[in-house]
Amino acid sequence: MISFVKGPVAEIFEDTVVIECGNIGYEIHVPVSVLQKLPGVGREAKLYTYFQVREDAMCLYGFLNRQDLQIFKQLISVNGIGPKGALGVLSALSPDDLRRAIVSGDAKAISKAPGVGAKTAQRIILDLKDKIDLKEFLLPVLTEEESTGSITGGVAGEAIEALTALGYSSVEAGRAVKKVEVTESMTAEDVLKASLKHLAFL
Repeated sequence: MISFVKGPVAEIFEDTVVIECGNIGYEIHVPVSVLQKLPGVGREAKLYTYFQVREDAMCLYGFLNRQDLQIFKQLISVNGIGPKGALGVLSALSPDDLRRAIVSGDAKAISKAPGVGAKTAQRIILDLKDKIDLKEFLLPVLTEEESTGSITGGVAGEAIEALTALGYSSVEAGRAVKKVEVTESMTAEDVLKASLKHLAFL
């Protein structure tokens, strides 16, 4: 019903933001990651929204892009996860970190979210693993020049697998590999060594 809300930020609270649009202030529930990236009061923001209608309330939930809104919708499709629970998960883990945890089966990372136990984390993984695009969110973003190479994604993926085998979480491994400037001449071992250097600073 309400696809997005765009306008100046009127107020910012602990877990909500008010955006003025057409002389109306829309109170929107957002995860911590969104609050941290919002511009200051008086500056324009655009949030893609999910509109929930209940018997006792109507609530808006907002995100900075449609991809993050999509992962929120996927979360609330899981049995036992409501909008507030989904916000809690997305406050504990960034949307990209959550995607990495899901595709790699990292229930430990997901269970760090408030109110999410081991069983719920496993349910999230089971229900959503096939709905997440592994290549889009787990592997590093390639430059236009690198994207022409056929082995770049492969060696990056192998490096991530090697790091998780060494005991690092999928979230830590994904972040470290993303920091490496992968070139076509690099082997998986080269990417792994470079990633290990970055892990010392995460």
